[in-house]
Amino acid sequence: MDKILRIDMGAEGGPQAKETPLGEYAGFGGRAMTSAIVSKEVPPLCHALGAENKLVIAPGMLSGTIAAMSGRISVGCKSPLTGGIKEANAGGQAAQVLARLGYAAIVLEGKPKDDALHKIFINKDGVKIVPDNNLRMLPNYDLIEKMKTEYGDKIACISIGPAGEMKMSAASVACTDMELRPTRHAGRGGVGAVMGSKGVKVIVLDDSGMKMRPPKDPEKFKEANKKFVEGLRQHPVTGQGLPAYGTNVLTNILNEVGGYPTYNFKEGKFESAGKISGETQAELEVKRGGLATHGCHRGCVIQCSGVYHDKDGHYLTKQPEYETVWAHGGNCGIGDLDAIAMLDFLDDNYGLDTIEMGATIGVAMEAGLAKFGDAEAAINMVKEVGKGSYLGRILGNGAAFTAKAFGVERAPVVKGQAMPAYDPRAVQGVGVTYATSPMGADHTAGYAVAQNVLKVGGDVNALKPEGQVELSRNLQIATAAIDSTGMCLFIAFAVLDQPDTFQALLDLLNAFYGLNLTADGVTELGKKVLTMERDFNARAGFTAQHDRLPRFFKTEKFAPHNVTFDVKDEDLDKVFNW
Repeated sequence: MDKILRIDMGAEGGPQAKETPLGEYAGFGGRAMTSAIVSKEVPPLCHALGAENKLVIAPGMLSGTIAAMSGRISVGCKSPLTGGIKEANAGGQAAQVLARLGYAAIVLEGKPKDDALHKIFINKDGVKIVPDNNLRMLPNYDLIEKMKTEYGDKIACISIGPAGEMKMSAASVACTDMELRPTRHAGRGGVGAVMGSKGVKVIVLDDSGMKMRPPKDPEKFKEANKKFVEGLRQHPVTGQGLPAYGTNVLTNILNEVGGYPTYNFKEGKFESAGKISGETQAELEVKRGGLATHGCHRGCVIQCSGVYHDKDGHYLTKQPEYETVWAHGGNCGIGDLDAIAMLDFLDDNYGLDTIEMGATIGVAMEAGLAKFGDAEAAINMVKEVGKGSYLGRILGNGAAFTAKAFGVERAPVVKGQAMPAYDPRAVQGVGVTYATSPMGADHTAGYAVAQNVLKVGGDVNALKPEGQVELSRNLQIATAAIDSTGMCLFIAFAVLDQPDTFQALLDLLNAFYGLNLTADGVTELGKKVLTMERDFNARAGFTAQHDRLPRFFKTEKFAPHNVTFDVKDEDLDKVFNW
């Protein structure tokens, strides 16, 4: 990964591709790469769908190697949803393939002068950019089948669905998994809309003839990887809970502790949680001939995904993740796994963020467009988005936009982005993260649920404000660093609890790059990434007042604990005081 591929979609005479050296971006990967380029090269006050914005797609520092869990990809830009900087993260095969092709990043620049839609093909021989209006408004699954027919099945694809083409702020960027299905999404922040604004429908990657990236010290690298894998398999979360039940193992856990947002964040327990839990889901998947344990990319040893079949035993979607099951399930009062799986499929097919769409449907239900619990109405709403009807275009622009359109006061968003599946009143550490992350409401930016609820890496009382600022600060720093390596964030459970596993991660980086990185070095990387992101947002007009939760979280008591979000504003302003 010694070069950046820059593609100017607005060049005179048509789109032009050129390779450039890493230069000042040397040593960066993943989120560090996307945020560095966006912060340096994108005018903060530009329109997110305009020619000045850039879409940066970057594999992690360890992607394309034999290192386990190293297949995450970062997609960055100025967000049309938040108006600030954005990094959205996805699994699948794209990161590994792109890294083996030697690219540390693809940067889509400019804007086409016409409305032509393009496909981009990249292999060891170079780059081909071809206009192809026959791809217009194709949903992701049909699009990928078309690419397989054209380019064979040894490829990986990065694509948008109709939502991205229509430049909806809830639009995602899809990456194909090991089975060449468009199931892994860089979902948050409307990154798909930015790809659509560049006139790019799909990027097809073929690494045939390319080898694994070689480490500087192969023996040390191999040994570190072995220890790293052992650590992941020994930890109860990464070695047992996630492989057995997927991320949806959290449904019963969060419901039990009263932190499961239900009926558009009105209550903390859902009476039908057991019907949509990870345990129930895994049992159903196996019974129907699907899979309860599956990886999203080669080299995954946690295997927290799965394959969901319909009642007739036919493939419907990948295993819906916890956030998706909550967003379309408990949040909307829907206790039907088949309906939730259909909603997941539709979101993936149209290219939509499942968190944003589930939160949006919850707001729409509160507005009276449907009753809570009406699965058929929820499915029809997502279909309206796919069609681009007037209603669909409102819903496709997210929860904040929909709340304004229908006069709903209670919109669970920060910086315009919908909150995920943990109520900040019952899990106050994640509330600090929602409020202060440069990304808008985002649980992955600083997953305080680990200490607040799961008691991994420490124990901080979820219902009290004490200790939450320090917890969120430390997790946001660590997460920014992990997001830069290409490692799946779920490694954090083992890394937080097992010093040897954390050392193995350091050894992987050191052996690959010939470095002497320490824990302090990881912290400095995380701080550097967050500093770049916050600097961009400040120049875009963000102030301390944007680092706040909606007021109803401070005024409405949350059942069953009857608590409000109690972290003071002046304490939220101290999160980045390092």
